[in-house]
Amino acid sequence: MISFDGIFQLPHHQITKSPHHHIMTVLICPLNWGLGHATRCVPIIRKLMAEGHEPVVVADGYPLQFLRQEFPTLRFIELPSYSVYYASGSSQIGAMLVNSPSIVRGIINEHCWLSNLLQTEHFDQVISDNRFGMWNKRVHSIYITHQLMIKMPQGLKFLEPLVHFIHKTFINRYDECWIPDTKENGGLSGDLAHKYPLPRNARFIGTLSRFQGMETTIPTTNYDVVAIVSGIEPQRTLFEKSLIFKYRNRAEKVLIVGGQPQQKETKKQTGNITLVSHLPTHELATALLGATKIISRSGYSTIMDLDALKCMQKAEFIPTPGQTEQEYLFSIHCLK
Repeated sequence: MISFDGIFQLPHHQITKSPHHHIMTVLICPLNWGLGHATRCVPIIRKLMAEGHEPVVVADGYPLQFLRQEFPTLRFIELPSYSVYYASGSSQIGAMLVNSPSIVRGIINEHCWLSNLLQTEHFDQVISDNRFGMWNKRVHSIYITHQLMIKMPQGLKFLEPLVHFIHKTFINRYDECWIPDTKENGGLSGDLAHKYPLPRNARFIGTLSRFQGMETTIPTTNYDVVAIVSGIEPQRTLFEKSLIFKYRNRAEKVLIVGGQPQQKETKKQTGNITLVSHLPTHELATALLGATKIISRSGYSTIMDLDALKCMQKAEFIPTPGQTEQEYLFSIHCLK
């Protein structure tokens, strides 16, 4: 099986194939909760392709569109993730309770789907980014998560050990658990991956970013402020509207990237604000490098991206209201 120990810190030219190279077919399965789970699969797919293996992407929604644009030659299979929504207020407790039955059904459905697929096709590995049900005893399965412990909201903190135990039970179904972070000094994820003892199958593999190796890219200086808007509705749209309201009629030139990859990108100019539905990886990297200020949610994949570009000092993080993971990451990174 492929080992990714430290591989994401290696330059591309150091990737080599052995004389007895076994070509593998690998299912890549990111969760559809924003784009982050898909974007951090990019270096894994690049690595597999560089070694001559065949990645097959299983996704839906914007993650499916995004990865299709990044890797147009790959095979794609559309499979719905868990259908969820966020509340428009400052608490997500009620929304998560309402979402729970849908999440459970989604886990069961994807587990059955994989079992049926493996009866008709051969795959050497399944790499699941936070999809709980994508494991099977007939195939080597890998689970990717930075959030081994799940932060609970105030008033429910006493449930954190129980929720951690439940999550660990899912993780132990997989052959391996890859943690996209460094082991030393709390890494970028802090308590999320470092508070509790690791599951028996878990290991740190280093951070994952589609921007790795691009920190020296020539920047584009067309915009003073670049805002990245992504996540679950309706909070994604509310965030976008708040940024437009805040920056309209200001002197700064502002670019808002909507986190909505589509077959045809959209672009709209409103005074000093440019709104685009999506930007390809290289274009987004040049815009981020050239900006004097970057605004985004404090999602973990975004933090890894800005760290890879060495842009963290320019970032203003605004956590999704009531999203405890983002609120925690904001608390440990907002002063850096």
